[in-house]
Amino acid sequence: MAIRLTMAKTERILFCGSKWWGDPDMPENMQYPTMTVTEDGETFDYPLTFLCQINCEDIAPFDKEDRLPHEGMLYFFAAVDDYIGYESPVENCRGEWPKGRLVVKYAKAINFETFQTCMLVGDEDEQLTEPELEITFSGCADNDPGIKMLCTCSDPEHYPEHQTLMHLESDAVTGFDFGEGSLDILIKDSDLKFGNWKKTKACLK
Repeated sequence: MAIRLTMAKTERILFCGSKWWGDPDMPENMQYPTMTVTEDGETFDYPLTFLCQINCEDIAPFDKEDRLPHEGMLYFFAAVDDYIGYESPVENCRGEWPKGRLVVKYAKAINFETFQTCMLVGDEDEQLTEPELEITFSGCADNDPGIKMLCTCSDPEHYPEHQTLMHLESDAVTGFDFGEGSLDILIKDSDLKFGNWKKTKACLK
């Protein structure tokens, strides 16, 4: 059984809640992830796009096998600018993405007093992120359409003992356009068990 993510606009305050887009609410000591980019002979750090944060209490009722933590916050960042209508300093081809173009982070506990919203702003202090969307969760079958978590790996030949931590496909609400393809965030069963989030891989099909 997989977990479907449904995104919708809301007027609710989503600080430390499950949300897609917007800006992440992170502990003070957590760094916003960047990737190293070389362009026109110059090397610089470029921020990854914040996909979502998931309050793990929200997914606990649907994670019957206890594969994910049921407290704390999971964060997903990826180099997806070119799939949501923006120019990107890197080109992501089909297949497995280079290391550093996907980052999954985890905070073991949520503290409303010490967490702070990390906002990306432009040269004139304008907000650079897409408006945040509220996430609701429900159980679904592995092969149901939509954005999902904890799916069976679709390429077990090349990724044995892996499962799909998150499956992303073209979606009108989030604005993703992968064409006929999809983006899978993969993790080994053993790494998922021990929370080795740094071992996740991004694979564009």
